[in-house]
Amino acid sequence: MLPEPLRRAIFWASDFVWGPWTLALLLGAGLFLTFRYRFAQVRLFPEAARTLVPAPQEGARGALSPFQAFMTALGASIGTGNIAGVATAVVSGGPGAVFWIWCYGFFATVIKLTEAVLGIRYRSIRDGHVSAGPMHYLREGLRSPALGWLYALVAGIAALTTTPFTQPNSMAVVLESQFHIPTWASGVGIAVLAWLVIIGGVRSIGSVAEKLAPLKVGLYLAGGLWVILFHAGRVPEVFALIFREAFSLQSVAGGGAGIGMMVAMRYGLARGIYANEAGYGTAAVAYGSARSEQPLQQGLNAVMEVFIVSFVTSSISALTILVSGVWQSGKTSTALVAAAFDTAIPVGGWVVAFCSFLFGYTTLIGWAYYGEQFLEYIVGRKVAKPYRWVYCGLIYFGAVGKPETVWAWGDLMNGLQIFPNMIGILGLSGLVVQALRERKGRLEAPGVPSASRSGPSEP
Repeated sequence: MLPEPLRRAIFWASDFVWGPWTLALLLGAGLFLTFRYRFAQVRLFPEAARTLVPAPQEGARGALSPFQAFMTALGASIGTGNIAGVATAVVSGGPGAVFWIWCYGFFATVIKLTEAVLGIRYRSIRDGHVSAGPMHYLREGLRSPALGWLYALVAGIAALTTTPFTQPNSMAVVLESQFHIPTWASGVGIAVLAWLVIIGGVRSIGSVAEKLAPLKVGLYLAGGLWVILFHAGRVPEVFALIFREAFSLQSVAGGGAGIGMMVAMRYGLARGIYANEAGYGTAAVAYGSARSEQPLQQGLNAVMEVFIVSFVTSSISALTILVSGVWQSGKTSTALVAAAFDTAIPVGGWVVAFCSFLFGYTTLIGWAYYGEQFLEYIVGRKVAKPYRWVYCGLIYFGAVGKPETVWAWGDLMNGLQIFPNMIGILGLSGLVVQALRERKGRLEAPGVPSASRSGPSEP
Protein backbone atom coordinates (compact mmCIF):
# COMPACT_ATOMS: atom_id res chain seq x y z
CA MET A 1 0.00 0.00 0.00
CA LEU A 2 1.37 3.39 -0.98
CA PRO A 3 1.06 6.35 1.39
CA GLU A 4 -1.86 8.57 0.38
CA PRO A 5 0.31 11.67 -0.32
CA LEU A 6 2.51 9.61 -2.68
CA ARG A 7 -0.54 8.13 -4.37
CA ARG A 8 -1.98 11.61 -4.94
CA ALA A 9 1.35 12.82 -6.28
CA ILE A 10 1.39 10.01 -8.85
CA PHE A 11 -2.09 10.94 -10.06
CA TRP A 12 -1.16 14.63 -10.23
CA ALA A 13 2.06 13.96 -12.14
CA SER A 14 0.26 11.62 -14.53
CA ASP A 15 -2.39 14.22 -15.30
CA PHE A 16 0.32 16.87 -15.75
CA VAL A 17 2.36 14.80 -18.21
CA TRP A 18 -0.79 14.00 -20.16
CA GLY A 19 -1.84 17.64 -20.33
CA PRO A 20 -2.84 19.48 -23.51
CA TRP A 21 0.80 19.77 -24.64
CA THR A 22 1.23 16.00 -24.88
CA LEU A 23 -2.07 15.53 -26.67
CA ALA A 24 -1.12 18.28 -29.12
CA LEU A 25 2.34 16.74 -29.67
CA LEU A 26 0.97 13.28 -30.46
CA LEU A 27 -1.89 14.35 -32.68
CA GLY A 28 0.17 17.13 -34.27
CA ALA A 29 3.06 14.81 -35.07
CA GLY A 30 0.72 12.18 -36.48
CA LEU A 31 -1.04 14.78 -38.61
CA PHE A 32 2.26 16.26 -39.82
CA LEU A 33 3.69 12.86 -40.79
CA THR A 34 0.44 11.81 -42.43
CA PHE A 35 0.63 14.78 -44.80
CA ARG A 36 4.41 14.51 -45.22
CA TYR A 37 4.11 10.84 -46.20
CA ARG A 38 1.06 11.63 -48.35
CA PHE A 39 -1.29 9.40 -46.34
CA ALA A 40 1.03 6.40 -46.57
CA GLN A 41 -1.11 4.48 -44.06
CA VAL A 42 -3.96 4.59 -46.59
CA ARG A 43 -2.00 4.30 -49.84
CA LEU A 44 0.15 1.39 -48.69
CA PHE A 45 -2.44 -0.43 -46.62
CA PRO A 46 -3.28 -3.04 -49.32
CA GLU A 47 0.41 -3.82 -49.71
CA ALA A 48 0.90 -3.93 -45.94
CA ALA A 49 -1.94 -6.46 -45.67
CA ARG A 50 -0.60 -8.50 -48.59
CA THR A 51 2.90 -8.72 -47.13
CA LEU A 52 1.73 -9.31 -43.56
CA VAL A 53 3.88 -12.44 -43.33
CA PRO A 54 7.23 -11.30 -44.75
CA ALA A 55 9.46 -13.92 -46.31
CA PRO A 56 12.77 -14.71 -44.57
CA GLN A 57 15.78 -13.00 -46.15
CA GLU A 58 18.87 -15.08 -46.75
CA GLY A 59 22.04 -13.53 -45.41
CA ALA A 60 20.24 -10.81 -43.44
CA ARG A 61 21.54 -10.09 -39.94
CA GLY A 62 19.41 -9.94 -36.81
CA ALA A 63 18.12 -11.94 -33.85
CA LEU A 64 14.57 -12.75 -35.01
CA SER A 65 12.93 -13.70 -38.29
CA PRO A 66 10.86 -10.83 -39.76
CA PHE A 67 7.66 -12.67 -38.78
CA GLN A 68 8.91 -13.26 -35.23
CA ALA A 69 9.81 -9.56 -34.96
CA PHE A 70 6.30 -8.64 -36.13
CA MET A 71 4.68 -11.06 -33.68
CA THR A 72 6.93 -9.88 -30.83
CA ALA A 73 5.88 -6.29 -31.51
CA LEU A 74 2.24 -7.28 -31.92
CA GLY A 75 2.32 -9.48 -28.84
CA ALA A 76 3.90 -6.70 -26.78
CA SER A 77 1.41 -4.06 -27.98
CA ILE A 78 -1.72 -6.22 -27.71
CA GLY A 79 -1.65 -6.51 -23.96
CA THR A 80 -4.20 -5.98 -21.25
CA GLY A 81 -4.13 -2.32 -22.31
CA ASN A 82 -6.45 -3.46 -25.09
CA ILE A 83 -8.81 -4.92 -22.48
CA ALA A 84 -8.24 -3.20 -19.14
CA GLY A 85 -6.86 0.00 -20.63
CA VAL A 86 -9.82 0.50 -22.94
CA ALA A 87 -12.21 -0.33 -20.10
CA THR A 88 -10.64 2.23 -17.77
CA ALA A 89 -10.70 4.79 -20.60
CA VAL A 90 -14.47 4.34 -20.99
CA VAL A 91 -15.06 4.44 -17.22
CA SER A 92 -12.87 7.50 -16.62
CA GLY A 93 -13.32 9.39 -19.89
CA GLY A 94 -16.77 8.28 -20.96
CA PRO A 95 -17.81 6.72 -24.30
CA GLY A 96 -16.23 9.65 -26.16
CA ALA A 97 -12.78 8.31 -25.23
CA VAL A 98 -13.31 5.53 -27.79
CA PHE A 99 -13.39 8.06 -30.63
CA TRP A 100 -10.02 9.46 -29.54
CA ILE A 101 -8.56 5.93 -29.36
CA TRP A 102 -9.56 5.53 -33.02
CA CYS A 103 -8.39 9.01 -33.92
CA TYR A 104 -4.94 8.48 -32.50
CA GLY A 105 -4.85 4.98 -34.02
CA PHE A 106 -5.17 6.43 -37.53
CA PHE A 107 -2.32 8.89 -37.06
CA ALA A 108 -0.27 6.48 -34.94
CA THR A 109 0.30 4.25 -37.96
CA VAL A 110 2.75 6.70 -39.54
CA ILE A 111 4.50 7.30 -36.21
CA LYS A 112 5.10 3.59 -35.77
CA LEU A 113 6.07 3.19 -39.42
CA THR A 114 8.79 5.76 -38.79
CA GLU A 115 9.96 4.00 -35.63
CA ALA A 116 10.24 0.67 -37.46
CA VAL A 117 12.13 2.12 -40.43
CA LEU A 118 14.57 3.97 -38.19
CA GLY A 119 14.92 0.92 -35.95
CA ILE A 120 16.33 -1.10 -38.86
CA ARG A 121 18.37 1.76 -40.32
CA TYR A 122 20.06 2.64 -37.01
CA ARG A 123 20.96 -0.48 -35.07
CA SER A 124 24.11 -2.06 -33.76
CA ILE A 125 25.02 -5.70 -34.50
CA ARG A 126 28.23 -6.89 -32.87
CA ASP A 127 29.28 -10.52 -32.43
CA GLY A 128 25.75 -11.64 -33.29
CA HIS A 129 24.20 -9.42 -30.59
CA VAL A 130 21.60 -6.92 -31.78
CA SER A 131 21.01 -3.60 -30.04
CA ALA A 132 18.19 -1.47 -31.44
CA GLY A 133 15.91 1.32 -30.33
CA PRO A 134 15.41 5.09 -30.36
CA MET A 135 18.63 5.63 -28.44
CA HIS A 136 20.52 4.60 -31.57
CA TYR A 137 18.74 6.89 -34.00
CA LEU A 138 18.90 9.74 -31.51
CA ARG A 139 22.65 9.24 -31.10
CA GLU A 140 23.62 8.44 -34.69
CA GLY A 141 20.84 10.03 -36.71
CA LEU A 142 20.38 13.26 -34.75
CA ARG A 143 23.97 13.24 -33.48
CA SER A 144 22.76 13.66 -29.91
CA PRO A 145 24.34 11.07 -27.57
CA ALA A 146 22.88 12.90 -24.55
CA LEU A 147 19.32 12.60 -25.86
CA GLY A 148 19.87 8.94 -26.71
CA TRP A 149 21.15 8.26 -23.19
CA LEU A 150 18.22 10.16 -21.65
CA TYR A 151 15.71 8.16 -23.67
CA ALA A 152 17.33 4.85 -22.72
CA LEU A 153 17.27 5.80 -19.04
CA VAL A 154 13.63 6.91 -18.96
CA ALA A 155 12.44 4.02 -21.15
CA GLY A 156 14.45 1.50 -19.13
CA ILE A 157 12.90 2.68 -15.87
CA ALA A 158 9.48 2.74 -17.53
CA ALA A 159 9.81 -0.84 -18.78
CA LEU A 160 10.96 -2.05 -15.38
CA THR A 161 8.35 -0.21 -13.32
CA THR A 162 5.24 -0.17 -15.52
CA THR A 163 4.70 -3.40 -17.47
CA PRO A 164 5.50 -5.76 -14.55
CA PHE A 165 2.82 -3.82 -12.65
CA THR A 166 0.06 -3.00 -15.14
CA GLN A 167 -0.13 -6.32 -17.00
CA PRO A 168 -0.10 -8.67 -13.96
CA ASN A 169 -2.55 -6.35 -12.20
CA SER A 170 -5.14 -6.69 -14.94
CA MET A 171 -4.54 -10.42 -15.22
CA ALA A 172 -4.95 -10.88 -11.45
CA VAL A 173 -8.12 -8.75 -11.33
CA VAL A 174 -9.95 -10.92 -13.86
CA LEU A 175 -8.66 -14.19 -12.39
CA GLU A 176 -9.97 -13.11 -9.00
CA SER A 177 -13.36 -11.99 -10.35
CA GLN A 178 -13.90 -15.13 -12.45
CA PHE A 179 -12.14 -17.90 -10.55
CA HIS A 180 -11.77 -16.38 -7.06
CA ILE A 181 -8.00 -16.85 -7.22
CA PRO A 182 -6.30 -14.53 -4.70
CA THR A 183 -4.24 -11.84 -6.37
CA TRP A 184 -1.11 -12.90 -4.49
CA ALA A 185 -1.41 -16.44 -5.90
CA SER A 186 -1.87 -15.08 -9.41
CA GLY A 187 1.18 -12.88 -8.92
CA VAL A 188 3.38 -15.84 -8.00
CA GLY A 189 2.10 -17.98 -10.87
CA ILE A 190 2.47 -15.25 -13.49
CA ALA A 191 5.98 -14.42 -12.30
CA VAL A 192 7.11 -18.05 -12.61
CA LEU A 193 5.59 -18.48 -16.10
CA ALA A 194 7.16 -15.23 -17.30
CA TRP A 195 10.55 -16.23 -15.90
CA LEU A 196 10.50 -19.51 -17.83
CA VAL A 197 10.53 -17.58 -21.12
CA ILE A 198 12.31 -14.34 -20.24
CA ILE A 199 15.37 -16.06 -18.81
CA GLY A 200 16.05 -17.54 -22.26
CA GLY A 201 16.47 -14.14 -23.91
CA VAL A 202 15.16 -12.66 -27.14
CA ARG A 203 15.04 -15.87 -29.20
CA SER A 204 12.96 -17.61 -26.55
CA ILE A 205 10.65 -14.58 -26.38
CA GLY A 206 10.27 -14.45 -30.17
CA SER A 207 9.50 -18.15 -30.41
CA VAL A 208 6.72 -17.95 -27.81
CA ALA A 209 5.26 -14.71 -29.23
CA GLU A 210 5.14 -16.28 -32.70
CA LYS A 211 2.80 -18.98 -31.37
CA LEU A 212 0.67 -17.11 -28.83
CA ALA A 213 0.01 -13.76 -30.57
CA PRO A 214 -2.20 -15.16 -33.39
CA LEU A 215 -4.07 -17.37 -30.90
CA LYS A 216 -4.98 -14.57 -28.54
CA VAL A 217 -6.14 -12.21 -31.29
CA GLY A 218 -8.32 -14.84 -32.97
CA LEU A 219 -9.97 -16.00 -29.75
CA TYR A 220 -10.71 -12.50 -28.48
CA LEU A 221 -12.02 -11.40 -31.86
CA ALA A 222 -14.42 -14.35 -32.09
CA GLY A 223 -15.79 -13.87 -28.56
CA GLY A 224 -16.13 -10.10 -28.90
CA LEU A 225 -17.93 -10.27 -32.23
CA TRP A 226 -20.43 -12.70 -30.74
CA VAL A 227 -21.19 -10.28 -27.89
CA ILE A 228 -21.63 -7.39 -30.32
CA LEU A 229 -23.94 -9.44 -32.57
CA PHE A 230 -25.93 -10.52 -29.52
CA HIS A 231 -26.64 -6.83 -28.77
CA ALA A 232 -26.71 -5.78 -32.44
CA GLY A 233 -29.81 -3.64 -31.95
CA ARG A 234 -27.84 -1.23 -29.76
CA VAL A 235 -24.90 -0.78 -32.12
CA PRO A 236 -26.24 2.35 -33.92
CA GLU A 237 -27.11 3.93 -30.58
CA VAL A 238 -23.63 3.20 -29.23
CA PHE A 239 -21.85 4.72 -32.24
CA ALA A 240 -24.00 7.84 -31.90
CA LEU A 241 -23.10 8.00 -28.19
CA ILE A 242 -19.37 7.67 -28.93
CA PHE A 243 -19.31 10.53 -31.44
CA ARG A 244 -21.59 12.75 -29.37
CA GLU A 245 -19.59 12.34 -26.17
CA ALA A 246 -16.26 12.77 -27.98
CA PHE A 247 -17.13 16.44 -28.55
CA SER A 248 -19.31 17.05 -25.50
CA LEU A 249 -18.95 20.52 -23.98
CA GLN A 250 -19.97 19.32 -20.53
CA SER A 251 -18.62 16.53 -18.39
CA VAL A 252 -20.99 13.82 -17.22
CA ALA A 253 -20.99 15.33 -13.74
CA GLY A 254 -21.28 18.89 -15.00
CA GLY A 255 -18.47 21.44 -15.14
CA GLY A 256 -17.14 24.06 -17.46
CA ALA A 257 -17.38 24.14 -21.21
CA GLY A 258 -15.05 21.71 -22.92
CA ILE A 259 -14.37 19.67 -19.78
CA GLY A 260 -16.08 16.56 -21.14
CA MET A 261 -14.17 16.71 -24.40
CA MET A 262 -10.80 17.24 -22.71
CA VAL A 263 -11.38 14.34 -20.31
CA ALA A 264 -12.40 12.09 -23.20
CA MET A 265 -9.30 13.15 -25.15
CA ARG A 266 -7.00 12.72 -22.16
CA TYR A 267 -8.09 9.15 -21.44
CA GLY A 268 -8.67 8.19 -25.05
CA LEU A 269 -5.20 9.28 -26.17
CA ALA A 270 -3.42 8.01 -23.06
CA ARG A 271 -5.05 4.59 -23.31
CA GLY A 272 -4.82 4.65 -27.10
CA ILE A 273 -1.07 5.06 -27.02
CA TYR A 274 -0.85 2.54 -24.18
CA ALA A 275 -2.65 0.07 -26.43
CA ASN A 276 -0.73 0.62 -29.68
CA GLU A 277 2.53 2.00 -28.18
CA ALA A 278 3.14 4.33 -31.14
CA GLY A 279 5.29 7.16 -29.84
CA TYR A 280 7.01 5.11 -27.15
CA GLY A 281 9.79 4.00 -29.48
CA THR A 282 9.45 0.32 -28.60
CA ALA A 283 8.70 -0.59 -32.22
CA ALA A 284 12.28 0.36 -33.07
CA VAL A 285 13.50 -2.33 -30.67
CA ALA A 286 11.27 -5.13 -31.98
CA TYR A 287 11.56 -4.44 -35.69
CA GLY A 288 15.21 -3.47 -35.39
CA SER A 289 15.92 -7.00 -34.12
CA ALA A 290 14.60 -8.61 -37.32
CA ARG A 291 16.85 -10.52 -39.71
CA SER A 292 16.00 -8.03 -42.41
CA GLU A 293 17.70 -5.43 -44.58
CA GLN A 294 14.37 -3.91 -45.69
CA PRO A 295 13.39 -1.04 -43.39
CA LEU A 296 10.24 -0.18 -45.32
CA GLN A 297 8.91 -3.75 -45.14
CA GLN A 298 9.23 -3.63 -41.38
CA GLY A 299 7.46 -0.27 -41.50
CA LEU A 300 4.52 -1.83 -43.37
CA ASN A 301 4.31 -4.51 -40.69
CA ALA A 302 4.17 -1.72 -38.12
CA VAL A 303 1.22 -0.16 -39.98
CA MET A 304 -0.69 -3.45 -39.77
CA GLU A 305 0.24 -3.84 -36.12
CA VAL A 306 -1.33 -0.50 -35.19
CA PHE A 307 -4.40 -1.26 -37.30
CA ILE A 308 -4.95 -4.59 -35.53
CA VAL A 309 -4.42 -3.03 -32.11
CA SER A 310 -6.41 0.20 -32.47
CA PHE A 311 -9.21 -0.77 -34.83
CA VAL A 312 -9.71 -4.46 -34.06
CA THR A 313 -8.89 -5.51 -30.50
CA SER A 314 -9.46 -2.12 -28.82
CA SER A 315 -12.74 -1.69 -30.68
CA ILE A 316 -13.90 -5.12 -29.58
CA SER A 317 -13.30 -4.18 -25.94
CA ALA A 318 -14.99 -0.79 -26.22
CA LEU A 319 -18.04 -1.94 -28.18
CA THR A 320 -18.74 -4.96 -25.99
CA ILE A 321 -18.68 -2.75 -22.89
CA LEU A 322 -21.00 -0.17 -24.42
CA VAL A 323 -23.51 -2.36 -26.28
CA SER A 324 -23.96 -4.59 -23.23
CA GLY A 325 -24.61 -1.55 -21.02
CA VAL A 326 -22.18 -2.62 -18.27
CA TRP A 327 -19.93 0.44 -18.56
CA GLN A 328 -21.83 2.20 -15.75
CA SER A 329 -21.95 -0.86 -13.48
CA GLY A 330 -19.21 0.38 -11.15
CA LYS A 331 -16.73 -2.25 -12.32
CA THR A 332 -13.47 -1.42 -14.07
CA SER A 333 -10.43 -2.97 -15.71
CA THR A 334 -10.72 -6.52 -17.06
CA ALA A 335 -13.64 -7.28 -14.70
CA LEU A 336 -15.77 -4.83 -16.73
CA VAL A 337 -15.03 -6.55 -20.04
CA ALA A 338 -15.68 -9.93 -18.41
CA ALA A 339 -19.10 -8.66 -17.29
CA ALA A 340 -19.80 -7.59 -20.89
CA PHE A 341 -18.92 -11.02 -22.27
CA ASP A 342 -21.07 -12.67 -19.58
CA THR A 343 -24.17 -10.94 -20.99
CA ALA A 344 -23.95 -12.99 -24.20
CA ILE A 345 -21.75 -16.01 -23.48
CA PRO A 346 -22.41 -18.37 -20.53
CA VAL A 347 -18.66 -18.70 -19.95
CA GLY A 348 -17.85 -15.21 -21.26
CA GLY A 349 -15.93 -14.23 -18.16
CA TRP A 350 -13.73 -17.29 -18.56
CA VAL A 351 -13.03 -16.34 -22.18
CA VAL A 352 -11.94 -12.86 -21.09
CA ALA A 353 -9.86 -14.31 -18.27
CA PHE A 354 -8.02 -16.60 -20.68
CA CYS A 355 -7.55 -13.84 -23.29
CA SER A 356 -6.44 -11.39 -20.61
CA PHE A 357 -3.89 -13.89 -19.44
CA LEU A 358 -2.54 -14.39 -22.97
CA PHE A 359 -2.60 -10.64 -23.67
CA GLY A 360 -0.78 -9.80 -20.47
CA TYR A 361 1.67 -12.69 -20.76
CA THR A 362 2.89 -11.86 -24.26
CA THR A 363 3.19 -8.18 -23.35
CA LEU A 364 5.17 -9.06 -20.25
CA ILE A 365 7.71 -11.11 -22.13
CA GLY A 366 7.95 -8.63 -25.02
CA TRP A 367 8.53 -5.64 -22.77
CA ALA A 368 11.10 -7.58 -20.79
CA TYR A 369 13.24 -7.56 -23.92
CA TYR A 370 12.59 -3.87 -24.54
CA GLY A 371 13.71 -2.89 -21.04
CA GLU A 372 16.75 -5.12 -21.30
CA GLN A 373 17.82 -3.34 -24.50
CA PHE A 374 17.38 0.10 -22.95
CA LEU A 375 19.37 -0.70 -19.80
CA GLU A 376 22.06 -2.58 -21.73
CA TYR A 377 22.64 0.61 -23.70
CA ILE A 378 23.48 2.43 -20.45
CA VAL A 379 25.11 -0.24 -18.29
CA GLY A 380 26.30 -2.86 -20.78
CA ARG A 381 25.36 -6.49 -21.46
CA LYS A 382 26.26 -7.52 -17.91
CA VAL A 383 22.91 -6.10 -16.73
CA ALA A 384 20.85 -8.62 -18.71
CA LYS A 385 20.57 -11.53 -16.26
CA PRO A 386 20.09 -9.48 -13.06
CA TYR A 387 17.50 -7.39 -14.91
CA ARG A 388 15.51 -10.49 -15.93
CA TRP A 389 15.32 -11.70 -12.33
CA VAL A 390 14.29 -8.30 -10.95
CA TYR A 391 11.72 -7.85 -13.71
CA CYS A 392 10.06 -11.17 -12.90
CA GLY A 393 10.19 -10.47 -9.16
CA LEU A 394 8.26 -7.21 -9.57
CA ILE A 395 5.36 -9.04 -11.22
CA TYR A 396 4.08 -10.19 -7.84
CA PHE A 397 3.80 -6.61 -6.52
CA GLY A 398 1.98 -5.52 -9.66
CA ALA A 399 -0.62 -8.25 -9.24
CA VAL A 400 -1.58 -7.16 -5.71
CA GLY A 401 -1.62 -3.38 -6.33
CA LYS A 402 -4.62 -1.08 -6.80
CA PRO A 403 -5.63 -0.82 -10.49
CA GLU A 404 -6.12 2.96 -10.51
CA THR A 405 -2.70 3.71 -9.00
CA VAL A 406 -0.97 1.14 -11.19
CA TRP A 407 -2.40 2.62 -14.38
CA ALA A 408 -1.66 6.20 -13.31
CA TRP A 409 1.99 5.28 -12.74
CA GLY A 410 2.05 3.55 -16.13
CA ASP A 411 0.66 6.65 -17.82
CA LEU A 412 3.25 8.83 -16.11
CA MET A 413 6.35 6.82 -17.03
CA ASN A 414 5.23 5.99 -20.55
CA GLY A 415 4.34 9.63 -21.14
CA LEU A 416 7.84 10.78 -20.17
CA GLN A 417 9.58 8.61 -22.78
CA ILE A 418 7.44 10.06 -25.58
CA PHE A 419 9.21 13.45 -25.64
CA PRO A 420 12.79 12.44 -26.57
CA ASN A 421 11.51 9.80 -28.98
CA MET A 422 9.26 12.24 -30.84
CA ILE A 423 12.22 14.60 -31.33
CA GLY A 424 13.96 11.79 -33.20
CA ILE A 425 10.84 10.77 -35.13
CA LEU A 426 10.18 14.29 -36.41
CA GLY A 427 13.83 15.15 -36.96
CA LEU A 428 14.55 12.04 -39.03
CA SER A 429 11.23 11.70 -40.86
CA GLY A 430 12.93 12.93 -44.04
CA LEU A 431 14.64 9.53 -44.30
CA VAL A 432 11.24 7.84 -44.48
CA VAL A 433 10.13 10.30 -47.15
CA GLN A 434 13.25 9.39 -49.12
CA ALA A 435 12.54 5.66 -48.77
CA LEU A 436 8.95 6.14 -49.93
CA ARG A 437 10.05 8.19 -52.94
CA GLU A 438 12.70 5.67 -53.95
CA ARG A 439 10.15 2.87 -53.67
CA LYS A 440 7.72 4.77 -55.88
CA GLY A 441 10.43 5.53 -58.41
CA ARG A 442 11.50 1.91 -58.65
CA LEU A 443 7.94 0.65 -59.06
CA GLU A 444 7.25 3.21 -61.78
CA ALA A 445 10.53 2.70 -63.61
CA PRO A 446 10.09 1.16 -67.08
CA GLY A 447 11.33 -2.37 -67.47
CA VAL A 448 10.98 -3.28 -63.81
CA PRO A 449 9.92 -6.95 -63.64
CA SER A 450 6.47 -7.48 -62.16
CA ALA A 451 7.88 -9.75 -59.48
CA SER A 452 9.82 -6.83 -58.06
CA ARG A 453 6.62 -4.86 -57.77
CA SER A 454 5.12 -7.21 -55.21
CA GLY A 455 7.06 -5.85 -52.25
CA PRO A 456 8.52 -2.58 -51.04
CA SER A 457 11.91 -1.41 -52.22
CA GLU A 458 14.40 -0.15 -49.70
CA PRO A 459 16.90 2.67 -49.59
